[in-house]
Amino acid sequence: MDRRKFMAGCLLPLLAQADGAQAQAGLTKMIFPFAAGAGGDTLCRLIAQEMAPVLQRTIVVENRTGGDGLIGIKAVKGGSPDGSMVLVTTGPTMYLLPIVETTPSFDTAKDFVPVSLLARFEFALVIDPAVEATDFKSFVAWLKAHPDKTSFGVPSNGTIPHFMGSKLEKDLGIPLTRVPYRGSAPILNDIVGGHISFGITTLADALPQHRAKGVRIIAVSSAERSPFAPDVPTLKESGIDLVADAWYGMWLPAGSPPDFAARLGVAASAALARSEVKEKLSGIGLIPVGSAPEGLTKELAANTALWQPIVKATGYKIEN
Repeated sequence: MDRRKFMAGCLLPLLAQADGAQAQAGLTKMIFPFAAGAGGDTLCRLIAQEMAPVLQRTIVVENRTGGDGLIGIKAVKGGSPDGSMVLVTTGPTMYLLPIVETTPSFDTAKDFVPVSLLARFEFALVIDPAVEATDFKSFVAWLKAHPDKTSFGVPSNGTIPHFMGSKLEKDLGIPLTRVPYRGSAPILNDIVGGHISFGITTLADALPQHRAKGVRIIAVSSAERSPFAPDVPTLKESGIDLVADAWYGMWLPAGSPPDFAARLGVAASAALARSEVKEKLSGIGLIPVGSAPEGLTKELAANTALWQPIVKATGYKIEN
């Protein structure tokens, strides 16, 4: 027998045992399915640092990117329910993807155990300051008077901004042309350059240029005015019956013990309540929340009920 094959055969069971022992000993991988450096990644690293000593576990943040979040989500879906892996991702990935995929890759309620609602963030409707409009209503009037300038940017297809645009088009009765981008930065650049009239993106991404007068935020999507832009009205104030804030949540693989999920939720909420964590998250446009597992379940159900009819009315689907 080949000596290397013999050694490998002997080592594989030992390595598997070591991996299992490592999980039992207290190593948890916090999977974030998007790139490092983004707001959600910062959120993960802040709470992981605070949660580790409370739970007496080593928590390592791991970015598993790709597939609009699906790579990381599937990794946790297929993970062992032993506390070795936890998912942190945006709410929309967990309630929109099962709606828009022709064959859903996962069922959030069946494939995951809820842990905690973590933090909220808002979207903004951003226009070119050169447009002769001072608020949402005057901008709508401008759009009606300029039907050749109704192109708007969204960070990607199949996202909340995408479907916010669909809702606006229906409610306003104005044909709008959606232009998908890769992230917020190119949207803002094209608004500044006069290539598109407006965009829908995260408030946090738009605020720096809004404050520098490069773009103008005329409405935010939250239920109440944002603490980051208290001078900007909400869409509801502007006559559009839509609240579309988004959020980050934490889940474990199906089969994970409820008591461990509850412990994680308590530790995450405690981390989010720390003043230094709050300050750092506020600096990147995130509003810390924290909740018991039931709070996350309730939020997911409410958002699914809100967006499912809106998404289905568009007929948008992702072939998979």
